[in-house]
Amino acid sequence: MRLYNTLTRKKEEFVPLEEGKVKMYVCGPTVYDYIHIGNARPYVIFDTIRRYMEYKGYEVNYVQNFTDVDDKIIKKAIAEGVDSKVISERFIEEAKKDAEGLNVEPATKNPKVTEEMDGIIEMISTLIDKGYAYEVDGSVFFDTKSFADYGKLSGKNIDELEAGARIAVDENKKNPMDFVLWKPKKEGEPYWESPWSQGRPGWHIECSVMAKKYLGDTIDIHAGGEDLIFPHHENEIAQSEAANGKPFAKYWLHNGFINVDNKKMSKSLGNFFTLREIVEHIPYDVVRFFILSGHYRSPINFSRELMESAGAGLDRIKNAYKSLLFKESKAEGDMTEDEKRLADEADKFRIQLEKAMDDDFNTADAVTAIFEIAKFANVNVTENSSKEFVTAIREKMLMLCNILGIKPYDEVKNDSISEQEIERLIAERAEAKKAKNFARADEIREELSEKGVVIEDTRAGVRWSYK
Repeated sequence: MRLYNTLTRKKEEFVPLEEGKVKMYVCGPTVYDYIHIGNARPYVIFDTIRRYMEYKGYEVNYVQNFTDVDDKIIKKAIAEGVDSKVISERFIEEAKKDAEGLNVEPATKNPKVTEEMDGIIEMISTLIDKGYAYEVDGSVFFDTKSFADYGKLSGKNIDELEAGARIAVDENKKNPMDFVLWKPKKEGEPYWESPWSQGRPGWHIECSVMAKKYLGDTIDIHAGGEDLIFPHHENEIAQSEAANGKPFAKYWLHNGFINVDNKKMSKSLGNFFTLREIVEHIPYDVVRFFILSGHYRSPINFSRELMESAGAGLDRIKNAYKSLLFKESKAEGDMTEDEKRLADEADKFRIQLEKAMDDDFNTADAVTAIFEIAKFANVNVTENSSKEFVTAIREKMLMLCNILGIKPYDEVKNDSISEQEIERLIAERAEAKKAKNFARADEIREELSEKGVVIEDTRAGVRWSYK
């Protein structure tokens, strides 16, 4: 398995720190609103990478935080006249609903900043004691000049950064590029007691502390959007390696941006959409499929036309799988010698998918392998196929879909009618047609339609599905 490491700017063979185990940290959202389509991409991409590693036999400790104290959270809380915790807890729950909708597996741990203050204060104290940070009037700053490797992730030169820095710099800083670790409270803000002031942490220190607590001083993979490379991830490296005296993360993975109609997404352009707004028109599973249809490091363009195309592609996979389910329900018997040969041949799609994923998690090519097995199933599985053969192809297709978190079926809850009642009415309709009672047959079709069930007459029998 080879992956592109932002730190070294090249593809490298993945070798975990501990055999059979992977420690992975992914930066999560700041919970002041519903997550947006840009947040959805790292949710889906790094969930898929985790799934693939688990498929390959690794035990993955997957940590994704929630930033639950922030200026935007505080601003919204003041506007609503509530405590900031009310806002953060509300949108943590909404983020979890969106993640579930995207078929993202729950993280091993979702730490919250507000529950990690002791560790934050301890790491800041360590940085001060080691000479990497300094306190001025209740604020604590990291001294970037004290960390020789500052800039190694982003490739930025600190002297050039300072030369280009705007004049509107905090006068308490020694150097323009120094960044805040702790800041005093302002009127009406939540705060915590510390040796320096009543206040709250800066953004960057949070992830360093949570990664250390739940994964250790050195982790295998740190991941997030490419917008986090500088300054967030650069600052995490400086803090963590200065405090712990060890390398922070062996591999750094970053997903590319999502553009909207070929323009960078921004509120000022009016092309900024929350995921919740999008799924009013486009199902979650189509959003996931769309995200997986491009390579994770490349920018992808979000548009209605491309989403409709993704939906049509997913429908092709679902229709092939639905056909397999239907044929499986009618089939009988064991595989013939020809079917055994075809079942063995179908293993090429697993190899195709693994080859794609082993090459820096190329989900676009992995999706192609699923299209190929769907096409193979449509051509080679017929109404005359044995049950053993149909089941073997269906299970292989499902396994490949599961690796990418793609559901090749619709999960529909229909409380208005049970499956047993649907089957009973279909059987009654068949008897009515045999007795040439076409009026009753039409009544049953209409009754099922009113309850959200579509029936389709095929040569192999009646196929039904929810609307």
